[in-house]
Amino acid sequence: MSFNHYAKLKRILEDQPSGWYICRIDKPTKAKNFKGETISFDHYYRIYSKSGTPIKYCKFQQIDRLASVLDIPIEKLPLT
Repeated sequence: MSFNHYAKLKRILEDQPSGWYICRIDKPTKAKNFKGETISFDHYYRIYSKSGTPIKYCKFQQIDRLASVLDIPIEKLPLT
């Protein structure tokens, strides 16, 4: 079975108390896809706890994939 980072994010967020939020960070980043290809992005997202500390492993590039795995519309994500 392939590793799915977005499924891992879902599991992490299920254990978080309410109040977490997402920040877009406008700095370049790279990620490998399932084919092993490196893809460049001009931004990334990081999820923070209610207290403002970054949640471990909660850095990602595709907000639409997170919304899909959480089964909520992008507009409902707590994006700041």
